[in-house]
Amino acid sequence: MTSTTSPPRRVAVAGASGRMGHMLIEAILASGDCVLAGALDLADSPVVGQDAAAFLGRASGVAITADLRAGLKNADVLIDFTRPEGTLAHVAMCAELGVQLVIGTTGFSDAQKAAIEAAARRIAIVLAPNMSVGVNVTLKLLQMAAQALATGYDIEIIEAHHRHKVDAPSGTALKMGEVIAEAQGTRLADRAVYERYGHTGERQEGSIGFATVRGGDIVGDHTVLFAGTGERVEISHKSSSRAGYAQGSLRAVGFLAGQRAGLFDMFDVLSLR
Repeated sequence: MTSTTSPPRRVAVAGASGRMGHMLIEAILASGDCVLAGALDLADSPVVGQDAAAFLGRASGVAITADLRAGLKNADVLIDFTRPEGTLAHVAMCAELGVQLVIGTTGFSDAQKAAIEAAARRIAIVLAPNMSVGVNVTLKLLQMAAQALATGYDIEIIEAHHRHKVDAPSGTALKMGEVIAEAQGTRLADRAVYERYGHTGERQEGSIGFATVRGGDIVGDHTVLFAGTGERVEISHKSSSRAGYAQGSLRAVGFLAGQRAGLFDMFDVLSLR
């Protein structure tokens, strides 16, 4: 009898020595549906040449490399939580080699997003500013709340992250603003207020305000406040570990197994459309 069990997906990890890279490698090694097939890092990283699972005190048989082609040659899909410039280089190589992508990198410019969209005509890509299942369910709740609270409520988005985060507001906070604005038939670019200082005057009706906190080792906290007259609604998500991002990324890897090309997000992965 022929088995109908699908073979495990061969996954490479970019930024293998980083905090998220470690979390992804650990999750892949613990998964029954994926195997570690490659590990990428910068050429000047001291871990290049070492086993990708050395930080766990074990051997994976996969050495960390700065050679993109070598690191991707055995992979079905690459998971990338790095920086925009590095991710774009990875996108180009993946498109050439036919390797799928799960991208959790944030801070892309419009031109960089366009380059990813172009690559998605050749390969299947999941692009999301936050891979957490809980965050994406929160986005769905925000969509519903924004539709119901479209008038009479001021909207503020407050986010907090660790001291090492380099972009602000966070990609997740921006995605929250985009979801809210779209649900109300508008564009975030026409409503966003990112800075307040000095004599600002009264709050502009219809604006979506952002506040950013950076400090310590905060993994990621996001709260959206709908403030009305006599009441307010707060929808929050708080991350205590990067494990949720890793598990969501593996769900995206599984989703891509059924795709040939196209640009998708976690709403597609989780059937939240």
